[in-house]
Amino acid sequence: MKKFLYIIICTVVFSSCTKEEKPIMISAENYHQTVDKITDIMVHDIFSPPVASRIYAYSNLAAYQIIRQENKDLIDLTSNFEELQPIPKADSTTKVNLKLAALVAQMEIGKKLIFSEELLTSYRDSLYTSWKKTNEEEFNTSKEYGLEVAQHLSKWIDKDNYKETRTMPKYSVYSDDPGRWQPTPPSYMDGIEPHWPKIRPFTLDSASQFKPAPHPEFSLEEGTAFYDELIEVYEINKKMEEEGDEAEEVKIAQFWDCNPYVSTQRGHLMFATKKITPGGHWMGICKIASKKADLDFAQSSYAYTATAIALADGFISCWEEKYSSNLVRPETLINKYVDENWKPVLQTPPFPEYSSGHSVVSGAASIVLTKIFGEEFSFEDDTEVKYGLPVRSFKSFSHAASEAAVSRLYGGIHYRAAIENGLVQGKNLGNHVVKDLNLQPLTY
Repeated sequence: MKKFLYIIICTVVFSSCTKEEKPIMISAENYHQTVDKITDIMVHDIFSPPVASRIYAYSNLAAYQIIRQENKDLIDLTSNFEELQPIPKADSTTKVNLKLAALVAQMEIGKKLIFSEELLTSYRDSLYTSWKKTNEEEFNTSKEYGLEVAQHLSKWIDKDNYKETRTMPKYSVYSDDPGRWQPTPPSYMDGIEPHWPKIRPFTLDSASQFKPAPHPEFSLEEGTAFYDELIEVYEINKKMEEEGDEAEEVKIAQFWDCNPYVSTQRGHLMFATKKITPGGHWMGICKIASKKADLDFAQSSYAYTATAIALADGFISCWEEKYSSNLVRPETLINKYVDENWKPVLQTPPFPEYSSGHSVVSGAASIVLTKIFGEEFSFEDDTEVKYGLPVRSFKSFSHAASEAAVSRLYGGIHYRAAIENGLVQGKNLGNHVVKDLNLQPLTY
C-alpha cells in the first residue's frame, strides 16, 4: 500500500514539474478594445474635449513606451518631452510579456485619470483572470513591470499643471462688450477649461505657438466682414431648416457633432445625451485605419499615440486662442439682433467661438494620420454608429478633416473664419508634430 501511494505521489509531482504553461497571446484587437473601453468610460463620465485628449495621450503613451522595446523599428516619441526621464527597462532575465505589460500600464494610467475607476477595474480584472489562468508566472512578472512603468510615468504626469488648474477661478462673463462670449442656452453653462493653455504641452514651445490669423473685426454693421459671416450662419441654417433632416448639410452637422454633453429640456425636466468628443472621433478613425491596414499591436500603439499627442496639443493651442479672443457665438447675436426664435442645428458648446476646436484638432489629426498611413487612404467611418448615426465614406483623412470643419458652419455654432482659419491652425500644428516627433510612415 505504501509503495502504491509513493508511485501516485511521484507521478503527480512529476506531472506538475513537467507541465508547460502556454504563453499569453495578446493581439492588436486587445489594444483596440482597451482604447474603446477607456473611450466608453470617458463618455460615461462626461469629460470635456480638452480633458479627454489628455487621457488619450497619457494612456496610449504609457503603452507605447513599453511596446517599442519589442519593435526596434518604432521611434522614440518622447525624446523632446520636457522633464520626462526614460522608463525603466524590462528585465531580460525574467519572463516579461511586453504586450501584456503595455496594456497593464495603459489601463493603470487610464484608471488614474478617469472618474469611474470601477468600470475600468472590472474590465482589467477580467483580463487579469484570463491571463493568470493561462500562465501565472508570465502574468505576474509582466504585470509587475507594467505597474512599475505606470508609476514612473505618473510622477511626470502629475507635473503638467492639471491639478493646479482645478482650483483656479471660473471664467468671468460679466461684460458690456457685445462681442464678448456669453453662456448659451439651454443650460447657460460657464466657460469650460479657461485655464487649459496652462497645461504642459507635448511638442509645443508655448500654447500660442500656432496662433491663427485674426478673425474679422467685430461689427454689427451691414456690409462688414463680421456681419456678413453672422448672417451667413443664419441663412444657411434657415435653408437647412426648410429642407428638413434629409438635407446633406444636416447629416454632416449631426455626424460630426461630438458634443459630450447635450442638454435636452422638456418642461421642467432636463436630461443629457452623452457622446464622444472630437478627439474620441479621431481616435475612432485611427482604429479604423489601423484595422484596415492590419497593423500589429506595436504599430497600432504607435498610430494611436501619435494621433493622441496631436489632439492634445491641438486643444491646448485652440483653447489659448479661444480665451484670448473671447469671441461671442452666433447664437447669442442672432437671438438678440436678428431672430429671437432661431436655434442652431447643433447645441452651442460652452466656451468662446474662435477658433473652432473641431477644425483645429481635425486638421492636426489628419496630418499625423496621413503621414502614418498615406495620402490616399480611404475609409468607411463607422465611429458614430453606436450613437445612432450612419457610416460615412471618406477618400482621405484630409477629406474627413475638411468635412468635420465645415460641419460647424452647418451646425450653426461657428462663423466661417473660425472654421477655415482653425483648419489651417490645426494643419500647421500637425506638421509641427510630425517634425518634432520625427514621425515615419508605416509599412503594411
